[in-house]
Amino acid sequence: MSTPLHVVLGAGGGIGSAVVHELARRGHRTRAVQRGPALDLPPGVTTRAADVSTTEGARAACADATVVYHCAQPPYHRWPQEFPQLTDAVIEGAAAAGAKLVFADNLYLYGPIDGPVSERSPRRPTSRKGAVRKEMADRLLQAHKSGRLNVTIGQASDYYGPGGTKSVIGAAVVPAVLDGRTVNWPGRLDVPHTVHYLPDIAAALVTLGERDAADGRTFVLPAAPAPTPRQFIRQIAAAAGSRTRMRGTTKPLMRLVGLSNPAARELLDIWYQFSHPWTVDDTLYRLTFGHAEVTAPDAAVAATVAWHRTHTARPSGG
Repeated sequence: MSTPLHVVLGAGGGIGSAVVHELARRGHRTRAVQRGPALDLPPGVTTRAADVSTTEGARAACADATVVYHCAQPPYHRWPQEFPQLTDAVIEGAAAAGAKLVFADNLYLYGPIDGPVSERSPRRPTSRKGAVRKEMADRLLQAHKSGRLNVTIGQASDYYGPGGTKSVIGAAVVPAVLDGRTVNWPGRLDVPHTVHYLPDIAAALVTLGERDAADGRTFVLPAAPAPTPRQFIRQIAAAAGSRTRMRGTTKPLMRLVGLSNPAARELLDIWYQFSHPWTVDDTLYRLTFGHAEVTAPDAAVAATVAWHRTHTARPSGG
């Protein structure tokens, strides 16, 4: 009997790369799939270049897989146009291989709610991206219900960590701290906001891939207690050895900035996540799989700053 093969789609992204490293750490036979050349892979991991937005590409990428981790995504501003088709192709590829499919999801499908987000929260998205995420989650769970393939979904909030450059934190906050610039946080600075550390996301997703108890279910992934953005930015500054200025951006100002900045414009779609407390309840995961260790925030922030200092920091520009 051949050794089970774990295939990671979107292995070049922050979550995909973290999943590849976690699989290798646990000793799993692993294939990393991405469009471009593979970088910074652990020893023993094989690679495959494929466009998994097409059925042909997804089938080739998933061939012989036991578990497939769907961490691929189109550019943020192209989600409504491209994400559903990509996910349909991934479903086809995983099903053709007879593989279990683990989907790395976020929390957009819940929309604005009172209290912590959990799997029991109403799924009433108010944003275009939330509607897309709900559509994909529904398709995935229906594919499981129909017996087409085993599916499980893991959900996380805004992430940070080594390799994480596509989130608000990785794209804007950490580089600003390291460059000595003012950090412009979208929304309010003094309301709790859950942040997930990439290696913790990866560890939880791999557990979903390993455990039959995850099949057909959605889990909010474990996270450390939610800091306020002000607390979190100060923690980053302390790890960087700097004193950082910060300010919360109002929605009207973000709308103005968005006229010339597509990334800023896209945040208006999910503004509720930054204008009110945005926290998670990960009880179901912990009850199902036992106590879940998450990285201590000080250690997680220090590792993140060290990675960005090496890979993305620019000389101070004031």
